[in-house]
Amino acid sequence: MNKMKEIEVEKLTMNIGTGKPGPELEKAKILLNKLTGLKPSETITKKRIPTWGLRPNLVIGCKATLRGEKANQMLTILLAAKDKSLAARSFDNYGNFSFGIKEYLDVSTLNYIPEVGIIGFEVAVTLQRKGFRIKRRGLKKRSIPQRHAISKQEAIDFAKKQLGINVLEKEEEE
Repeated sequence: MNKMKEIEVEKLTMNIGTGKPGPELEKAKILLNKLTGLKPSETITKKRIPTWGLRPNLVIGCKATLRGEKANQMLTILLAAKDKSLAARSFDNYGNFSFGIKEYLDVSTLNYIPEVGIIGFEVAVTLQRKGFRIKRRGLKKRSIPQRHAISKQEAIDFAKKQLGINVLEKEEEE
């Protein structure tokens, strides 16, 4: 197989959205810190949505991003919490996939944290091939050609082969 066509995990992003600042947000930060060992960054609103009580620059959640070997290790732990099975609808058309963990107690490496209580979080996995840097570099940015992009089916095949995930089709989904 061509080395440039090999798919790998670029990053793993864990996100907890609380909808408003306050004690829930502080609990979410504690949980992400315990999970990743990193200081989580805050997610901030861009728009004003009065019916939801949102205004610009309001902190409504937090996230932590892992890359490299740490991302691969955490991904195996988080997939074990989901019994190594995901729905086919968890994969997008660009080769990425995401899933949610309803309670952090499902994660084998964590015990109950009294100051946090019971909350869940979302996990987004971004896949890449060699050469994807051209869309982020400073000089001469380019888009990824369609022939080099990762399709949904390629991402599913990667997840089955490399990560050992059982992908559930439509009739089997919960």
